[in-house]
Amino acid sequence: MLASRFVTSAKNSFIGELFFGAKSKTSNQRKPSIEFESSEFLSRDSLNEYASLQLRVFRMTLVVSVFVAVLTIIFVDFYSTISLLIGAFSGIIYLRLLAKSIGSLGTESSSVSKFQLLVPVLLVLVVVRLPELHLLPALVGFLLYKPSLIIQFLIEPSA
Repeated sequence: MLASRFVTSAKNSFIGELFFGAKSKTSNQRKPSIEFESSEFLSRDSLNEYASLQLRVFRMTLVVSVFVAVLTIIFVDFYSTISLLIGAFSGIIYLRLLAKSIGSLGTESSSVSKFQLLVPVLLVLVVVRLPELHLLPALVGFLLYKPSLIIQFLIEPSA
């Protein structure tokens, strides 16, 4: 009873507008906004730009992985190269799952999925189980997506 008197009081309407941003207009009196349509176009452009950035990063990861694999087969041995390529493939899968999770952020989910964390765990389990493969080159191969991200952003500073 006492609170309703302060809310409906004419002298407190300015305070209500100040704190709550509310005015005495009802929702029927509001004008429709054109900004929704422009934000929809902006959203489509952002999604297209994000998809092209993903594709460029995947390509750069593939180029870096092939370059490092060639260096590894020249200077080290065959099994280390295979371990590195398995790790690089796992890194690309991890990056793809992470990008997919980030792409659905805000539309389908409110947090980033933890599903992509299974990829490095499975990589380590597979490498430890097979005696021909080496753990260190596999982990280096897995982390090759990071230099490709750095190279991508150095090449295109506007991205």
